[in-house]
Amino acid sequence: MTTEGLPSLKAILTYLLRRFVHPDFHSAVAKMTIIDAFLFLIVHYVDKLGIWHRLPVVFGLLYLAARRHLNQQYNLINVGVTPAGVRSNPIDFPYRTDDGTFNDPFNEATGSQGTFFGRNVPPFNHDDKRVKPDPMVVAAKLLSRKTFKDTGKQFNMLAVSWIQFMIHDWVDHLEDTQQIELTAPAEVASQCPLKSFKFYKTKEVPTGFYEIKTGHLNIRTAWWDGSVLYGSNSERLGKVRTYQDGKLKIADNGLLPLDQDGIAISGDVRNSWAGVSTLQALFIKEHNLVCDAIKNDQPELGDEELYRYARLVTSAVIAKIHTIDWTVELLNTDILLAGMRSNWYGLLGKEFKDKYGHLGGPLGSFLSGLVGLQKPVNHGVPYSLTEEFVSVYRLHQLLPDTLQLRDTSAAPGPNKSPPLIKEIPMKKLIGLEGERTIQDIGFEKQFVSMGHQASGSLELFNYPEWLRDLVVHDVDGRERPDHVDLAALEIYRDRERKVARYNEFRRSLFLLPISKWEDLTDDKEAIQAIRELYGDDVESLDLLVGLMAEKKIKGFAISETAFVIFLIMASRRLEGDRFFTMNYNEETYSKKGLEWVNTTETLKDVIDRHYPEMTNKWMNSVSAFSVWDSPVQTPNPTPLYLRIPS
Repeated sequence: MTTEGLPSLKAILTYLLRRFVHPDFHSAVAKMTIIDAFLFLIVHYVDKLGIWHRLPVVFGLLYLAARRHLNQQYNLINVGVTPAGVRSNPIDFPYRTDDGTFNDPFNEATGSQGTFFGRNVPPFNHDDKRVKPDPMVVAAKLLSRKTFKDTGKQFNMLAVSWIQFMIHDWVDHLEDTQQIELTAPAEVASQCPLKSFKFYKTKEVPTGFYEIKTGHLNIRTAWWDGSVLYGSNSERLGKVRTYQDGKLKIADNGLLPLDQDGIAISGDVRNSWAGVSTLQALFIKEHNLVCDAIKNDQPELGDEELYRYARLVTSAVIAKIHTIDWTVELLNTDILLAGMRSNWYGLLGKEFKDKYGHLGGPLGSFLSGLVGLQKPVNHGVPYSLTEEFVSVYRLHQLLPDTLQLRDTSAAPGPNKSPPLIKEIPMKKLIGLEGERTIQDIGFEKQFVSMGHQASGSLELFNYPEWLRDLVVHDVDGRERPDHVDLAALEIYRDRERKVARYNEFRRSLFLLPISKWEDLTDDKEAIQAIRELYGDDVESLDLLVGLMAEKKIKGFAISETAFVIFLIMASRRLEGDRFFTMNYNEETYSKKGLEWVNTTETLKDVIDRHYPEMTNKWMNSVSAFSVWDSPVQTPNPTPLYLRIPS
């Protein structure tokens, strides 16, 4: 394009900006490059029509690619990280380190334990409204469960356990030593299981930067490195390893071993429950089986080498299952089925990639996926997980009030369903009591029961009441004396950590803001309850309330607002990690190890390796994350990319 043509193109874009773009975005678009401004106009126009999820799959993917590009350019904000002056050599660290260091060659600390949470949205000052409206009032009037609402056959309790399994891999904030107390106002005291509760502040740490002066530290590693199994430092890792043939500790009954205090021995045991423990146990068995397979292939390898290979393989299997199995059930649409598979395999698909490898080049990430890129991509911002990422993963409404325990000694019923024995209160399945309870239940019965039980639905008035009087843990899994109201605490935490309220959150992500409550939801009961707390001030709406109230896209278990953060960060976890990009090869993983990852597609594949009769007898569904007695679906004969949503 000639320089003479630029003024006229800018004039056209300026006209379109004034004519078609929501006024809230004028200043942001004015600062964009011409290409980004053009992409924004397309995305914004589609958003105003509200049709991207109803487009043919190919056009839906183009929309998501454009939106992801914009969000990667403008919604990755560095907090407290300076590139190192000396580059480390990846050859010196062909394995995942104990604490996540030395993954990024340009900054050895990036993503490691004790580094800052980044941002997707600039910090939002709540100082004058940190307790307005009161978090316990919000919890009682808008969040607390009235009647349990579930997700039908779409999402089961294994899926719920899985996402907590992932959270224990990714994020946890460093706390301060100072406690805060919240007290229930008289108007809701009778509706609050705790009339007051104490908890530790999130520790605020100076960043040394002018733009964002303080931040918060992640005490877990931010990489997708299996730290839920291995821990986030050498001390925890030492407790879980056997130091024989690379393996991890597992009890004879297939569950996590317990120490003398009844605390489970695993990579992360804080605020856990039986569902997470069973997944940890399953993937410890997976790690150990990988050790056996690689040792059989390379008998000369010692304990340390086997451990390092098995950790790489097991972490990649977990990441792959999350990408192309769990997320596909969470966002149950053809567009996202295609999108998530393309994240791993590219638009050309698995068969092409298995045969020809990663194509590389400027279109490599689209045609061959993010896994196997020639080098990590961080879009100019050092890798981290973000405060907003933590906020949209507040999904406790997925939890029911009881576990429906099934009889796995009986004959299967319709659609392979086992008969119900009894219902166990969820309180008996959390923490130390949960570890005792699961010893009596056993792995198979617990796992099958979770497979056959639907999760809760992410909406208002569906937050478990039992989580409003919760025993919480120190980082080592020991119980604290002070119970907490988790629903109220989650409202407080977002404000404390300067996460934007709902409307500003959307605006910052280039999503259309709401101007009235009817833009948020069609539920008249919800609108009335929201108006009682927030009046007509849509700018004051708390993020969690908005995420739960928001009208959902057909097939989505989460809100569109939360999905946009997923869109940014799901890609970032893969493309920013050298073990999923430049080091995703036989040399790093071993020949047997890379083959193991490449031939594993689903959680069902892992279950079948360790419990070969379980899914054959009890699972009727296609995915282990949907309810197991789901009817068999008729295959869609239309090629995926040619499908049009109904």
